[in-house]
Amino acid sequence: MKSQRISSRPRRLDLGKHAILFVAVLLTYIPFWILLVTSLKSVEQFYHSLVLPELPLQWGNYITAWGVVSRYILNSTIVTLTVVIGVLVVSSMSSFVFARYSFPGRTVLFYLIIGLLMVPGILTLVPAFVWIRDLGLLNTRWALILPGIAGEQVFAIFVLRAFMAGLPEEIFEAARVDGARMLRSYWNIALPLSKPILSVVVITATLATWNDYIWPLIVISDTTLLTIPIGLAYFQGQYQTEFGPMMAGYVIGSIPLLVLFFFTMRQFVQGLTGGAFKM
Repeated sequence: MKSQRISSRPRRLDLGKHAILFVAVLLTYIPFWILLVTSLKSVEQFYHSLVLPELPLQWGNYITAWGVVSRYILNSTIVTLTVVIGVLVVSSMSSFVFARYSFPGRTVLFYLIIGLLMVPGILTLVPAFVWIRDLGLLNTRWALILPGIAGEQVFAIFVLRAFMAGLPEEIFEAARVDGARMLRSYWNIALPLSKPILSVVVITATLATWNDYIWPLIVISDTTLLTIPIGLAYFQGQYQTEFGPMMAGYVIGSIPLLVLFFFTMRQFVQGLTGGAFKM
């Protein structure tokens, strides 16, 4: 009897933990459910019920929303792709040098770069704005791309350097014996072996660039160059009572991120669990 009581106690604890996790997940997804439901409602249906869907579903809200946000999505796509490619190129080459080669001041230089992670981004807004203004880049996509590459590469160097430092030295030594130079070792060995952690960099840089609100709001005033966060805020101003099209715009704006994470989820998890944050 005593053993049965002892064995039943962990089961009750597991049930309690699972119940708590279920409630936490449910509370997390309720806002997304309301977003989807509201995007398919008219104004009258919205005021009638907030949580439950109602027929007929207003698919026309997505047509209205797409007509407004498609331009903003194109701008965000161009900026995000350029920033991500720039971050991958600069950070992967820098991390490879930091991880596989010794030179005077390497450690000091690396920690100076990592120290930038401790600087709040809000403190650099004014200097960055002055820099962009003096370069004559206000109201151009370069005002978003260049600071984006500069800002995102710090974290990317941090995680890539740690990952590349953990790669077996024997592989690079064999490549050097076969006559491979630094660039060949970087391109044919380091990059293919670093695909999991590169996916982490891609996702984090994409999220940061795609969802950035403050910086585009400061440097872009031309409505034809607005990115999706600013465009959605502008769309909200246009449709203060049309909650259906407004929420449909939010759904459309989140689809590219969901697609990206769906196709890179496995590599993302591998990068996080494969020693990405080892120093």
